[in-house]
Amino acid sequence: MQPTSQPSKPLPFARSFKELAVYQKTRILSREVFKITKRFPREEAFSLTDQWRRAARSIGAQISEAWAKRRYPRHFLSKLTDADGEQMETQHWTIVAFDDGYISREEAHHIGSLAVEVGRMLGDMMQHPESFCGDEYGVLKETSASYFVDEYPDDPPNTEH
Repeated sequence: MQPTSQPSKPLPFARSFKELAVYQKTRILSREVFKITKRFPREEAFSLTDQWRRAARSIGAQISEAWAKRRYPRHFLSKLTDADGEQMETQHWTIVAFDDGYISREEAHHIGSLAVEVGRMLGDMMQHPESFCGDEYGVLKETSASYFVDEYPDDPPNTEH
């Protein structure tokens, strides 16, 4: 896929996948699907309810895995592609729920719109992985995190001059 445009301004640094706007949007989508499916009939528990919830929840899980693999652009893109597949599956189950009369047109539109927005955001990330992955020197584009330490307490003193 060829990038069609460059980001208009540099992206702010994110220290965690939890700070990504797309991840936050997936949390909203997942909660909405969960709320709606709570009222589904018992016979749908292990079919539509389970599948729709799993797909919606998996989007965020795939994004978190992509974040962990951002040192490797191909792995990063692969996990984002998986996340995009899960949002498409979420759209499918939304259509099924509407067709089966379990949700209203408005609910289907709301969930569908959230999923499409997540898909758009994932597409932007996939078109510009350099904004999230390491540069040619392998340096990640994020601020120093608290999990880096200069010395361990049990290290011998540094005697090099």
